Amino acid sequence: MDDLSENNLIRFKNISRKKDSIYANFKVNGIRAGVNFSASISVDISAAEVHPGDVLEKIIEECAQIGVNEFKKAEFQFEGLQSI
Repeated sequence: MDDLSENNLIRFKNISRKKDSIYANFKVNGIRAGVNFSASISVDISAAEVHPGDVLEKIIEECAQIGVNEFKKAEFQFEGLQSI
């Protein structure tokens, strides 16, 4: 169960266009190490080296793989923890 996609839900939401980029958007919900979490992931399709004319399934799959890998490597910190 170390694989994020096996024990948590990764859901494709939509494709959106913002200024000069096109993004694939995902929502992640799950439990890891006793912690419930939810996150939104947006991946620029040019980072996935896919073209807007490619098949939608290919765009989603490539972007999801990049999003999950980056989410796993992410390090988080509390904002304003010093004031507590």
